[in-house]
Amino acid sequence: MNARYRSPLAILMVAVTALALGGCGAGSPAKGAPTPRKVTLILDFVPNAVHAGIYRALAAGYYKREGIDLQVIQPTSTEETLKLIDAGKAQFGLADGSDVAGLIESGGDAEAVMALVQRPLGGLIGLASEHLRSPAALEGRTVGITGVPSDTAVLDTEVRNAGGDPGKVRVVTIGFDGAQALGAGKISAFTGFIPDDGVQLRESGRPITAFGLAENGGPAYPGLVAFTTRRLIAGDPALVRSFVAATVEGYEDTLRDPARSLDDLLRSNPGLSRRSTAASLAVYLPLFTGRSGDGAGGVAFGTLQSGNVAAMSTWMVENHLIKSPISPKRYGTNQFLSSG
Repeated sequence: MNARYRSPLAILMVAVTALALGGCGAGSPAKGAPTPRKVTLILDFVPNAVHAGIYRALAAGYYKREGIDLQVIQPTSTEETLKLIDAGKAQFGLADGSDVAGLIESGGDAEAVMALVQRPLGGLIGLASEHLRSPAALEGRTVGITGVPSDTAVLDTEVRNAGGDPGKVRVVTIGFDGAQALGAGKISAFTGFIPDDGVQLRESGRPITAFGLAENGGPAYPGLVAFTTRRLIAGDPALVRSFVAATVEGYEDTLRDPARSLDDLLRSNPGLSRRSTAASLAVYLPLFTGRSGDGAGGVAFGTLQSGNVAAMSTWMVENHLIKSPISPKRYGTNQFLSSG
């Protein structure tokens, strides 16, 4: 459910830019070690709190220690990220778990190699002043969607799970202006990313009521995964293992010391607001391992949970997002995690 982009550019331009842009780690390889290999990672969106572990790993030199000079690229659309990785123009990418499933179903060579977030990030967001006790309360009200097919699937799933009739919800396509339309009173709720859109609304002084997909009838699928291609996995497994190891270490640091990782992220991206980014990171922290609010549950960072992947696939088929189920084995692998 990735609907956060506004104006896609040519894929070729992004591929050329990949040679010149990116983050640089502060650390250095051991004396006498080979020169680190340039490797490109295309993010799912502009740098933000969910990427804190990556910027921590860069600042600490974890990628260079693994022989990787990581170039971090900001994409202009989900489609570009998926196509560039599939075409071998970049080695690694980040994307919503359902987007990777869609690429696989369309014949792409993608395969997930770790989960950065254990829950879908999307859901329904309304203002607290709307007094929405459940998604069923949206019957007879207006909900804004971006126009991405998965938005409708999220809305229908949540309303139906709460005992409501999705057919009685007035739906309008508003593109990427959900927060603005909500604040202006034009809609009662919109489909958006709770750790991003929801936090920004709260930080701007607008208390919200949010209904996450996984808590309201949807599958607890990985909301953000790192992926590459089966070709790269077969041809250079050592590179994949090194990338995963450095990334895991960066996020483990983030879980232990969020403030330090926040500083690393902001140092590389000074245009970010410290206050809103810190608030967003606080929401992401339990999602990195799937722990509940009371600390229960959770898995080792990076783990792709086969049951959750299977549930995602089933949900996507039921909502006509893909035609056929994708097996967890085809979708991704944990073989590059130290415990995998």
